Formats: sequence, structure tokens, C-alpha cells
Amino acid sequence: MKAVARRPFLAVLALAIPALAFAAGADEAPADPPAFAPVPASEVVEADLLFKRRPVIVFADSPADPAFLRQMELLTRYYPQFEARDVILITDTDPANPSDLRRKLRPRGFSLVLMDKDWKPSIRKPLPWEGREIINSIDKMPIARSEALEKNPAGR
Repeated sequence: MKAVARRPFLAVLALAIPALAFAAGADEAPADPPAFAPVPASEVVEADLLFKRRPVIVFADSPADPAFLRQMELLTRYYPQFEARDVILITDTDPANPSDLRRKLRPRGFSLVLMDKDWKPSIRKPLPWEGREIINSIDKMPIARSEALEKNPAGR
């Protein structure tokens, strides 16, 4: 009688061991890619991102600039929408060591520059701008419209 009672226990144990092994292997899975975050302008290579990412660049003369801090605060809650639109958020707060983007765009003090995937400036703002307005402006760009039509051809 005891042998009969052990069979269900052994069956459950046999099913549990592979599940435990699978759970242990899940810890060894590759790490998730990093979340959307601002990138310093010194780390950006324009040629690598041309027609792949849409830059939103925030320039300031100092990381402590109140307009820069306000702009970064306004953008934070829209990171998921920026990521969905292939945006790369670039920051440049060091005019003493000008980046290639600073030399190309020549901002004066605080500046927000919105570019399309062809990396040509579309919009420049001298004051912080709400993330929702940036997203609406991105959606109106010609390349973004054609991308939207490719994703949803019924929208024509």
C-alpha cells in the first residue's frame, strides 16, 4: 500500500525537476537592452544613425541651467513614446568642448533642436517645450508620415 502512495509523489517530483531546471536557466538569459535614456553628444556618431534614429537635441551652457533641467523633466514621462518613434535624445551641456553637433547647429545658450531621420533640423526652440508637442511635431514630419503609412496601409 505504501508503494501505491509513493507513485503520485514521484510523478509530481518528475514533473517539478525539469521546471526547476528551466527556472534556473532563466537567470542565465541575456540582460534586457538598456531603457531609453539621454545620450551625451560626445558619444553620438551621426553617420551610424542617419535614417535610423530621429534626434531630439537639448543644448545648454551648463547641466545646472534651469531651462535644461526643466526640459529634461518635461521629456522624462514621454520616453516610451519617443522610443516608439525611433527618437534618440541627445544632450550637450559643455560649450567649452564643442561636439560635432554643437559646431554644426551653433546653439546660443539653451536650445531644443528637433531633427528628422535625415538629420536636418526641422524645429528650433529657445525655451523648454512640452514632450506632447514634440511628439505631435514628429508625427507631422514627412518621413514619420510615410513610416506610419507603411505600418498601417489602410490609413491612406
